[in-house]
Amino acid sequence: MEAYLVLLSSLAFIAFLIPHRARYYCAAIGWVSIIAALLLDLPVYFGENNFLYPILAVLGIPFLAITIPELIRKNPFVIYLSRAAAVAFLIYAPFAYIPALGDWLISGVVGQVIWMLSVLHYPVTQVDWNMVSHGIFRVEVILACTGIQSIAIMLGVAFAMDTDLRQKIFAFLLIAPTIYILNIFRNVFVVMAYTGQWFQFLPEIASNGEIGYESFFWAHNVICELGALVVLIVIAYALFSIIPKLGEFADNLISLYLEKIRNGFDKGKEFFGLLKD
Repeated sequence: MEAYLVLLSSLAFIAFLIPHRARYYCAAIGWVSIIAALLLDLPVYFGENNFLYPILAVLGIPFLAITIPELIRKNPFVIYLSRAAAVAFLIYAPFAYIPALGDWLISGVVGQVIWMLSVLHYPVTQVDWNMVSHGIFRVEVILACTGIQSIAIMLGVAFAMDTDLRQKIFAFLLIAPTIYILNIFRNVFVVMAYTGQWFQFLPEIASNGEIGYESFFWAHNVICELGALVVLIVIAYALFSIIPKLGEFADNLISLYLEKIRNGFDKGKEFFGLLKD
């Protein structure tokens, strides 16, 4: 079900890019579908002890409550945000829905991770086309491990703005190689930390019942997730220097959502105040 929702979201956002009277409703369907997919995947995330995506799923509910009405009102800032999502899906979709292309990217990442591990004198065995092992532990590399999602999101944000060719080239060079290379190091770190059992801490929080999962939890779900968030923020600030209009857009968008949240709290206080009276 989740896969169909992601596909629906992709098609809806792509349809939003085509000028027609219902395009804003297409964007609304895209946002609702992607948040619904996150919510339906909550049991999977909890089973993996992943805390970032559940947070995003929960925050997605007030996000939709603000975004959908603003889309229908044709708010320019929300339209830019939806355009960024649509461009991101255009970049990501070929890798997600063309198996040969996605497998090619995964294979390339696996080869580069194995090479980097050999440079670090950390022996691993490639037990399958997308899986490496060290000792009794194995790590499978999937599309989410290639960095393509983060690359697509950041390129979507950069290319959604009206920019000249120079800005597009510099934005691409800042985003794609940086995220891809850092992601290789991320995968190397996860393989070494998990198969080497570096972080056997707080099993009551980190364990999901699998032997040695604590090290994967701390390496992948905590250190790398938070590290990736910091990297994306740094790249975003660097983008602002390349595309100044992007910084202005971010300020206006944040102000819009904060104002709507404050108004929602104020209305909530008024409502509960009336109930007390």
